[in-house]
Amino acid sequence: MAKESMAQRKTTGRVMHEFKHGELKSGRGGKGGKVKSRRQAIAIALKEAGASKYESKSENKRNLRKSKRKEATGRTYQQEREGKRRVGASSRRESSRSMGGKNAKRPTHRTPAQLAAARRNIRKAQAARRRAA
Repeated sequence: MAKESMAQRKTTGRVMHEFKHGELKSGRGGKGGKVKSRRQAIAIALKEAGASKYESKSENKRNLRKSKRKEATGRTYQQEREGKRRVGASSRRESSRSMGGKNAKRPTHRTPAQLAAARRNIRKAQAARRRAA
C-alpha cells in the first residue's frame, strides 16, 4: 500500500484518539454503540482516512473528503464531546502542534473588533507618554 498523505495521517490519528477516549462509535450515526476492539478502530480509521486496501481509489477519495468535511463542520465525536467547532488552531496561532508545526504564538489574522481595540490601546499609551513628558 502507498504511503499515507498528511491529511490521511491526521484523520487516522483523530479516529484513534476517539477510540482511546471511548468516543468512537460504529454504525450509521453511531447507533452501533462504542467501539471496544482496537482492530475495528483501526479498520474505521483507515476507511475514514481513505487508506483502506479493500476499497477502490475513487471510494477512498470520497471517504477522505467526507471525513474532512465532517472535521471542518465540527461533527466528529471528539469535537462534540470536547465542545469544539473545528480541529486545529483557529485564528489563535499560526501553527499548532496538532497542525504539524511548532507551537507558534503569532495570530493568523485579527477581527475588525480586535484591530479597533489594538488601535485604542496604542492611542492610550501615546496619550500617557505625552502627559508624562
